[in-house]
Amino acid sequence: MENMDKPLTKNIRPDRVFATLADYESTGGYQGLRKAVTQLQPKDVQQWVKDAGLRGRGGAGFGTGLKWSMVPVDDDSSQTRYLIANADEMEPGTFKDRLLMEQDPHQLIEGIIIAAYAVQASIAYIFLRSEYHLAALRLETALRGARAKGYLGEHILNSEFSLEIHLHTSAGRYICGEETALLNALEGKRATPRAKPPFAVVSGLWGRPTVINNVETLCNVPHILNYGVEWYRGLSMGADQGTKLFGASGRIKHPGLWELPMGVPIREIIEEHAGGMQDGYKLRGFLPGGASTDFLLPEHLDVVMDYEAVAKAGSRMGTGTMIILDDRTCPVQMVLNLEQFFAQESCGWCTPCRDGLPWTVTLLKDIIAGRGRLEDLDILSGLTRMLGPGNTFCALAPGAMEPLQSALKYFRKDFERYIAEDNAVVESA
Repeated sequence: MENMDKPLTKNIRPDRVFATLADYESTGGYQGLRKAVTQLQPKDVQQWVKDAGLRGRGGAGFGTGLKWSMVPVDDDSSQTRYLIANADEMEPGTFKDRLLMEQDPHQLIEGIIIAAYAVQASIAYIFLRSEYHLAALRLETALRGARAKGYLGEHILNSEFSLEIHLHTSAGRYICGEETALLNALEGKRATPRAKPPFAVVSGLWGRPTVINNVETLCNVPHILNYGVEWYRGLSMGADQGTKLFGASGRIKHPGLWELPMGVPIREIIEEHAGGMQDGYKLRGFLPGGASTDFLLPEHLDVVMDYEAVAKAGSRMGTGTMIILDDRTCPVQMVLNLEQFFAQESCGWCTPCRDGLPWTVTLLKDIIAGRGRLEDLDILSGLTRMLGPGNTFCALAPGAMEPLQSALKYFRKDFERYIAEDNAVVESA
């Protein structure tokens, strides 16, 4: 099978001309859907995805088949269930879902239809980041083509299963990536997170059972159905299964995305696929999974990219898209830039996030501007705990604290240098 070691990107061409319906069908497109709706029961599809070991690619890494199995079983077939593709890709440094939607939109559509069949959803939404204009155009084109061929709509492939997919363009806030804030936004409400439980699989969109999956997660599903569980498990190099889109940005020679086996060493991504550091720059650290993950250092280059290994090293794999810190970039100013983003994107629903993130920004600005004190570092350290897991309504603020807490751990001398230089200026005056 040609390019079957890279199922997610096999249809993506170097000239960036997107895959049409005919292109997609010529490489096995919609065969997974055909198998699902004509040969398998919904519970069978769930079991295939469970057995394949597919974990969510949006950052949390929750078992996809397990999430699907949590949808309540109800003999009333008229009960409305929803399936949502979370395409609100606003994590700084992350651009993997954009590539998939722009270059191979039918892959996502087929994944949505199979997932909807597995949970018996009759309506699906693609919740798309507002800035992704090209993705929106190509998804609309692909949806029309899928309807025309009978892959979407009433009695899909002459089966009893029917589904409609709606493309919803987000109003544009980072918090919409949090699944319950996404639900509120989709209902036309303020995008603030909801209390959990109940979880969305029980009571989600308009109070009905709702499954929310990341774009890349759903793009894996057609291939599992088409080529089988054992084939999918055989793609990985480590504890987690399948392939993943890994990316890197920063002062490297070839910033970009690459589909690689789960469990690939970080060193291979940075040094081989990204081409290593640009001439005159040295690697000082990196955020392994987007802006809301902890820094790792060059000593962690041989850590493999799977959920447990990166967690053991002290960070999170997150979205798998690295942000590189070079030796000429100030880590304090890099962290300030990230904290300003998170403070701006706070929905303001809970006090620690609403007030704690602006306070963090003020302290960092004071340090950089020459007004810092050594005790400010203790305050910042305290904020990373007060805004940490379990103290806020959702994961935005805890995620914002990850680059800060690791910067204080690994680059404390850079913070202290600002304060020492400022104090020296004051004393000389």
